[in-house]
Amino acid sequence: MDLRWYTDAMTTATTPASSSLIDFAGAWQLRDADGGNACTLSVPGDVHSALLSAGLIPDPYVGMNEDAVQWVGERDWLAERSFQVDAATLAAPSIYLNADALDTLCVITINGQVLGETANYHRRYRFEAKPLLHVGDNRITIRFRSPVAEVTLRGAKLAYPIPHSFNATYGPKIKHWNLLRKPACHAGWDWGICLQSLGVRGDLSLRAIAQARIEHVYTRQEHDAGAVTLHVTAEVDAPRAGSSTLTIVIDGQTVRVPATLSVGANTVHGVVTIAQPSLWWPNGHGAQPLYDLTVSIGDERIAKKIGLRDLRVLNEKDEIGRALTVQVNGRDIFCKGANWIPTDALPQRQTRDAYAELIGSAQQANMNMLRVWGGGQFEADAFYELCDQHGIMLWHDFMFSCSLYPSEATFLAEIGAEITYQIKRLRDHAAIALWCGDNENVGALTWFEESKKSRDRYLIDFVRLDDTRGAAAVAADETRTYWPSSPCAGPGDFSNTWHQDGSGDMHYWSVWHEGKSFDAYYDVKPRFCSEFGYQSFNSLDSVKTYCPPDEWNITSPTMEFHQRNDGGNRRINEMFSRYFRMPVGFAETLYLSQVQQSLAIKTAVEYWRTLRPQCMGTLYWQLNDLWPVASWASLEYRGKWKQLHHHARRFYAPVVSVAVQKKDDVEVWAVSDLGDATHAQVTIELWSFTGTVLSTTTHQVALPKGGGAVKVGAWPVTDFAPTTADRNERFLQVSLTATAAGITHTHANTHVFTEWKRLRLPDAKVTVKTNGLAVTLSTAAPALFVHLNADGVRGEFDDNSITLLPGRPRTLTFAAKQDVTPAAFAATLSLLHLRATY
Repeated sequence: MDLRWYTDAMTTATTPASSSLIDFAGAWQLRDADGGNACTLSVPGDVHSALLSAGLIPDPYVGMNEDAVQWVGERDWLAERSFQVDAATLAAPSIYLNADALDTLCVITINGQVLGETANYHRRYRFEAKPLLHVGDNRITIRFRSPVAEVTLRGAKLAYPIPHSFNATYGPKIKHWNLLRKPACHAGWDWGICLQSLGVRGDLSLRAIAQARIEHVYTRQEHDAGAVTLHVTAEVDAPRAGSSTLTIVIDGQTVRVPATLSVGANTVHGVVTIAQPSLWWPNGHGAQPLYDLTVSIGDERIAKKIGLRDLRVLNEKDEIGRALTVQVNGRDIFCKGANWIPTDALPQRQTRDAYAELIGSAQQANMNMLRVWGGGQFEADAFYELCDQHGIMLWHDFMFSCSLYPSEATFLAEIGAEITYQIKRLRDHAAIALWCGDNENVGALTWFEESKKSRDRYLIDFVRLDDTRGAAAVAADETRTYWPSSPCAGPGDFSNTWHQDGSGDMHYWSVWHEGKSFDAYYDVKPRFCSEFGYQSFNSLDSVKTYCPPDEWNITSPTMEFHQRNDGGNRRINEMFSRYFRMPVGFAETLYLSQVQQSLAIKTAVEYWRTLRPQCMGTLYWQLNDLWPVASWASLEYRGKWKQLHHHARRFYAPVVSVAVQKKDDVEVWAVSDLGDATHAQVTIELWSFTGTVLSTTTHQVALPKGGGAVKVGAWPVTDFAPTTADRNERFLQVSLTATAAGITHTHANTHVFTEWKRLRLPDAKVTVKTNGLAVTLSTAAPALFVHLNADGVRGEFDDNSITLLPGRPRTLTFAAKQDVTPAAFAATLSLLHLRATY
């Protein structure tokens, strides 16, 4: 296993620098509450990872080991270590414990006395520790209480049922998980393992301060012609009254603001004007310059990077319904991307390296937005920093998903504090486009027998919850739109946009969950589709990591265990029979499932891009996986690109050519996201599968400024394939070339006139020649979905799952993510294409 994926612990760029700091990162002694299973816990880190490293549990990702590790979350655990405090540190007016993120129910003691307790995975905690410390040796202990035991107790106290979703076919089903402020997916999901993690995330340290500690620093931007006025706010907590100075440094300027501090909470404001600012743009629309901002007071300093941009969410009524358009610096942006879930079910592996690989892959696939899904978590700072750097905007859910939730006062107060903290922590990230209340909670009102029978009770609960979230969001961030729920029509409008496509965002799942054909995507015209997806299996490379060879069959126990959606493997297989000839072997089955997934999502995205500006966003489900499993992801666990991700790189390209066949007509479109107006040349070639070009036409197309979709033409299918036999023996190759701002954009698309199983595909023999890490492919006959793999080598080709045509060889270059010699690389190569699967 390549351990580079798991290195580089999470960093917190906004951690204050104090005059004295005791960092608790490193080795702690861990044991269960009964004194057994003693081992070392790395901080930051989690209990499961510690036990796995010590050989006390099996790898939960292998086979069906998930069941064998459930006892971990059912017990309390103790972690402790000693530390030294000197007299100079103890003389400070305040010494506080900073805990960026504790998972989740923790009792913290110092020298045998309780310092504080935590009950929310999504909050930072700070406790005054000075009264419990003494000069010399001190001891800190954290008791991680069992989340399973806690939700069981809370469930028994409910006045009435508060139902939630059990989203996994296999694996444990833990009741009342919605009563705990911990990621919903920790209890399993229809793509996720059930691991009730415990541990420390992010910074854990003692900090001594003389004047004030910084609670938050955040800014508000005013954009005018040629300048940005930056309003800087610092929230500080002072242990004693006095005078100080808030110092702001940005863009070569230093602003000092006198501050009179009272004991407790204080707010200090400053203003800086930045002339001729360099503006931040989403990926594909410009650069992502980031300004260094430093704010300090007394002993503490916050350093962060901010992007200057004017971002608005437009949700006006029109003749169709209500739009959902993201506008950046005055330009309407077609949002292209996917949904994001946590990178790993083991928190210790949620590292900057893991973030960087996944976000880099999103950027390489021409994505400009990810949706942080509400059943996961607010991520570590590194995630948001990387999205800022790569121009990846974020649709950011709050952490509620597919369930009903309590509305009693203490729960709502906890939610308000959670949202206030997270927004103030994150609002300076240029990447964040909007805050969204939840994932599918409005729909969940119709899912459960309890809410169907007593809808008013649960609707009132939802309204109370959303009022709390919305009030906290608006108070903490006046610069962004609060979108109440996904899907919905917009602020103040909870229309059923699951099946109504005229307003707001839509989740469209009829193709996967209802088994509709791929052309059902043509039946909806979403304003913004924030969820839709189709599953596939992992590559054989990934399957080898969890499934023994004697179970290499999609209906084997292990393969079905690594499928968490009820009937998922059956759906994949049934769709094969609709579109393809059945594959002959296991490797071919895995490959074909990825072809099928690619075609489903490609069909939707390409058509919806032609609807611009009616449709202004597509975010498919989902980008990544948190363990090896059959799922909707385009990136396998540990980052390997499925075929879908290569197709996404093409169908999300800045300029694309699209062929859409509705019944007996074929439409060809040119779609542009470019800011500049330009011309494109679109070439339509009619090929036979014998390898002959039957006709060629060329069209000149004017692409509008700011982006848009232009119909090149529409023709009866009979113009290309007069007979049924012709439909089986011919295909279109549509290509586009456009130049703007000195950059030449090319795109090619293959269109067939009937189901792929009916095509008379030739038995193409693809020739493979290597030169270092470059591979040249050639063929004497057309080959579809040609996919090259370097078996067991981490890395990606710059293109893959391609159409290979005779007389037009293609060279694919491999970017290795591990050391490999050219000879060893050549020995790992394997290749499949559609005809080779049967």
